[in-house]
Amino acid sequence: MKLQNGYKVTFLPEERIAVVKHGTSLLEAARKAGVILPTRCGGKAACLMCKVTVEQQESGALRPPGEAEQRKLGSLLEQGVRLACQAAVCSDVNVSVPEDPLKAAVRRRLEAARRGERDELW
Repeated sequence: MKLQNGYKVTFLPEERIAVVKHGTSLLEAARKAGVILPTRCGGKAACLMCKVTVEQQESGALRPPGEAEQRKLGSLLEQGVRLACQAAVCSDVNVSVPEDPLKAAVRRRLEAARRGERDELW
């Protein structure tokens, strides 16, 4: 459903929302929503750091992958993985952002500590 000002892009798991115009990249939408997606290549599909996932039933909410994205992602496209710098919004969409590896490691250690577990680094 098109909103008056554009399309709603929801970034999960934080449920941050951006309303963007047709054709806006997911990378631009993420920045607008305050979601940090790493990138080194400046949005040229070279670094593969801005990978996100879109459920198969919502894949039509994004412009189909171009040649560069197809070449870089290959079979990952079949799993709903897209490059945020290349995927452009055509409709409302929910986008899953992978957890930052450092934050994931800290979270795992905190959860283990709560359970009373210790790891080999302690």
